[in-house]
Amino acid sequence: MPQTITRGIAAMIEEANAAIETLSAADAMAQARDAEVVLVDLRDPRELEREGCIPGAFSCPRGMLEFWIDPQSPYARTVFQQDRKFIFFCAGGLRSALAAKTAQDMGLKPVAHIRGGFAAWRDSGGAVEPWVKRKG
Repeated sequence: MPQTITRGIAAMIEEANAAIETLSAADAMAQARDAEVVLVDLRDPRELEREGCIPGAFSCPRGMLEFWIDPQSPYARTVFQQDRKFIFFCAGGLRSALAAKTAQDMGLKPVAHIRGGFAAWRDSGGAVEPWVKRKG
């Protein structure tokens, strides 16, 4: 017997967007100039390799987000312990809406996400560079 999904992805994304700040690519570009803002790239390494990355963005694969945010986690990253604004993005703005909502629910604030994600940033003339795999 098939599963009965009672709360689908469309509803989850709609709920997330209602609860978090959503930025246009242009607004994200303007805010990214502020040293107190961290752009968080949620795409996986294959996407980064294929599409490139936003210069200066912090790469956090979506599957590790909660573990990297929680200071009690053995995987905690210091970037998420800083008093800064975090702007999340993925390829098209769906994963980042869910991620920003999750981060906000965990207590990280302020957070936002880019409507249309990396594609909107790139298509709006935002800087993009080839991704270089970093060790550690």
